[in-house]
Amino acid sequence: MAVSAATSTAHQFDRWVGHFASNRARHEAIEASVDWDSPADLADDVRSAMVHSFQRFELGEGGDGQHLLRKASGCSAAQREALRMLVVEEQLHAELFERGLQHLGAAPLPAHWSDRAFTHLRRLLGLRTELALFLAAEAVAMPYFVILARSGPDEVVRAIGTRIALDEEHHLAFQIDQLRVGCASTPTAARVLVFMAWWSVAVGAATVVAIDHRAALRACGLSPGSYWGFALRSFRRAAAAALTSRRP
Repeated sequence: MAVSAATSTAHQFDRWVGHFASNRARHEAIEASVDWDSPADLADDVRSAMVHSFQRFELGEGGDGQHLLRKASGCSAAQREALRMLVVEEQLHAELFERGLQHLGAAPLPAHWSDRAFTHLRRLLGLRTELALFLAAEAVAMPYFVILARSGPDEVVRAIGTRIALDEEHHLAFQIDQLRVGCASTPTAARVLVFMAWWSVAVGAATVVAIDHRAALRACGLSPGSYWGFALRSFRRAAAAALTSRRP
């Protein structure tokens, strides 16, 4: 039984390696369809809102992932490679936000206290807890990327949202698979406690995005309050899946 479970887990991460390898072609197809040189003909307040938002996300997506990968040294080769490829895709998102800033006529921020604080916190934690923080952050950001894809103020902004939303859907599924492996032997009572602590992190993250990115959300036609509700529902679904010992 244990050998069978280990084999199943290895095949699971082999599939993720295959997904990340083939996903680059989808990236290139989306980017080739965008007229990156088109002018950003936006009202000043909309441009300012998108610049502020993209600057924050560019910083958040741009980590090198070395601390995370070192923590994964005890994982299987397929799991480590899938994690490495996940980090590469997150770095590509940072490049995409930087490209969006160029389109908007702005430059990335050199640093921001919120990004430094989050990075420092992650580095103090173990692999599973760091992955749990990533899942919370990406689950609450997902509704932002979706509304960006659907209702961004111009074609380039919508293309960036589309590309990232498609990737993040798979990133969430990958993180759920990672965390489910560790939760398989966790007692039910402990899972309830984990969810309660995790929920408080998600509420905090959703609140920060709703406040800090409120102008960009409104520029895409979504109120911060509506985003907040969507974000927490997104997190609740992802967390429930991660804390389930078998696939639903």
